[in-house]
Amino acid sequence: MLRIATKLIQNTPYFLHSLEHVMAKARALKQIRESIATKDGDGVNITRLAGFECPDFSPFLMIDELKSEDSADYIGGFPPHPHRGIETLTYMLNGHFQHKDHMGNVGELRSGGAQWMAAGRGVIHSEMPIMTEGQLHGFQIWINQPAAKKMMPARYHDFQPESITEYRSEQHDLLRVIAGELEVNGRILSGPLTETGVPLTVADWRAETPTTLIAKVSHHFQCMVFVYEGAVSIDGQKLTQGHLGLMSEGDVLKLTASPNCGVLIFAGEPIREPIVHYGPFVMNSVDEINQAINDYNSGHFVD
Repeated sequence: MLRIATKLIQNTPYFLHSLEHVMAKARALKQIRESIATKDGDGVNITRLAGFECPDFSPFLMIDELKSEDSADYIGGFPPHPHRGIETLTYMLNGHFQHKDHMGNVGELRSGGAQWMAAGRGVIHSEMPIMTEGQLHGFQIWINQPAAKKMMPARYHDFQPESITEYRSEQHDLLRVIAGELEVNGRILSGPLTETGVPLTVADWRAETPTTLIAKVSHHFQCMVFVYEGAVSIDGQKLTQGHLGLMSEGDVLKLTASPNCGVLIFAGEPIREPIVHYGPFVMNSVDEINQAINDYNSGHFVD
C-alpha cells in the first residue's frame, strides 16, 4: 500500500515541484568585494568593481556605478574613445545616457532602459550621462567576448524601459530581466537582450519590504550579486550596499531583502581563455593588444 500511495503522490505537480526544490543546490556566498571610488572618461566620478584577474567574474569583466545628484561629477562624460574585444551593457535607474558611434548609431537611453554594444573588431563611440529630476544613477557592465568573436563587426542596440521584462510577485517586489533568462516561481522570464557572445543573465531586483527571491540559475553559469541599495541576506550572511557577492556553484539563488533593497544579479557561462587588458582593449595576448593599438593609431581600427 505504501508503494502505491507514493506512486500516486509522485504523479502530482505538487510533489514534482517539492522534489525539485529539495534536490536543487542553493548557491552560497563565497567571497565579498567592495566597490572602489575612481574616475573615468573626462573626470566622471564612479565606483568600480574590476574582475579582469578573477576567473569567478567570467564572463563579466567590470561593473561601474554612476550615482550623483551633482552634475559636476559627470559633466565631461565620456568623449570619443575606442574599444575592442568586449561588450558593454549600460543600464540606467535614473537619468538618461546618450550614445554616438562611428557606425552612425545615436541613442538616448531613458530611465529604466539599457544599451548594449558589442565592440568586436573595433568601435569608436562617445557616451554622455544626462541627469533627470536632479538624479543620475546607472551602471556600465563590461562583458568579455570569446576569442572567436573578438574580431567580428561591431554591433549596437538600445532597449527602452518599456521593452524590459518585468515581474511582480505577491509580495510586490519587482524583478526586471534585462538580458538572458531567469526562472522564478516556475515562470521563465526572458529579457530583450539575447544575442550576447556567451549565454548570460543580467537582472535587477527591487524590494520595498523584507522579501525572499528564489530564482533558478543554470548550474553551468557562474553567478554574482551586487547590492546598490539596502542589504540582502544569503544563507545568513549579509551583503550590504556597494558590495559584490561571488556565489558558489549551484542551481538556485536565494536572496532575502532588507526594506528598500536594490540588487543586480549577474550570471553567465564562463569564458576560460587568457585575458590581456589594456585600457579600452581586452584581448587574449599581448600581441593582439599591440595590434589593436597599432590599428587605432594608423587609422585602420574600424576598417
